[in-house]
Amino acid sequence: MAAFLLRRTVRAVLQAVLGASLVYLLAAAALDPRAHLAGRAPRPPDAVIDARLARLNLDARVPPSVRYRTWAAGVLRGDFGRTLDGRPVGAELRRRLGVSVRLVLPGAVLGSALGVVLGTWAAARRGGAADRIVSLLAYVLAAVPVFVLAVLLQIAAVAVNDVTGVQAVTWTGETAPGTGPLDRARHMLLPTLVLALAHAAPLARYQRARMLDVLTAGFVRAARAKGLRRRGALRRHALRPALIPLTACVPQTAGLLLLGGMFAEQVFARHGLGEWLADAVARGDVNAVAAVGCLVACAIPAAVLAGDVLHGLLDPRVRAA
Repeated sequence: MAAFLLRRTVRAVLQAVLGASLVYLLAAAALDPRAHLAGRAPRPPDAVIDARLARLNLDARVPPSVRYRTWAAGVLRGDFGRTLDGRPVGAELRRRLGVSVRLVLPGAVLGSALGVVLGTWAAARRGGAADRIVSLLAYVLAAVPVFVLAVLLQIAAVAVNDVTGVQAVTWTGETAPGTGPLDRARHMLLPTLVLALAHAAPLARYQRARMLDVLTAGFVRAARAKGLRRRGALRRHALRPALIPLTACVPQTAGLLLLGGMFAEQVFARHGLGEWLADAVARGDVNAVAAVGCLVACAIPAAVLAGDVLHGLLDPRVRAA
């Protein structure tokens, strides 16, 4: 197990370093922070702009490799530099991350549970109406972009509010500090549902396929031959082996989940990482873009590593791979 854990950890670290480095180099090459500073009214003198870019490690006259080494050395110390407005990137990153986590985490948990339940239910009723409905729903949800799904659910929520005459669901913006749990739940219902449905669609299809493989396995047929009913054989013998591969599949969807969360932030007016990233790209704020990219480059390999470790604990055969 130690060798397995070491291999997976080294791989995750290398992926994180490579991903963060590529994000910074691409941002430094593609974005133009000078244009944003020069576009202010009144326009600052060129000498002032050059001095500011030099202080922010954004001077295009300095080779990208030198700027990258300066940035990477700061990141190792926990310093992500400063934004074009002079604010610490690290503080803003932590604040925005809290907003994004509160948005994405409930959707991820609910979507994972919903995907497992729907996939298992469809496999247990293979060929029936329930199987066809779940499969069709999964295909539709997988094909619809997150921002389109969010707009459709907003339209449906408006219709529900109009019919009931009560503001049962609200979604625009974040709740103010000190807001009661009921108001927070009303604000979180729609964004959580959007992310949960988008996350559940591929997991339901994957869980259905794995469950069908297990239901035809010899040990399940033997249990049925001994007199165990289909439901009991599914619950006691088929469900756990079908869930084990899911521990490695769920972390692989972390990137899509984060991307969906960024779109959801725009639609639901949440001031999280997605909004900050879009604004930073528009302004050419290299340090802010690199900070978000570094976070994502570390988060996805970390999620995959956690899934690999859990998969290895549940299935000893994986440790030798």
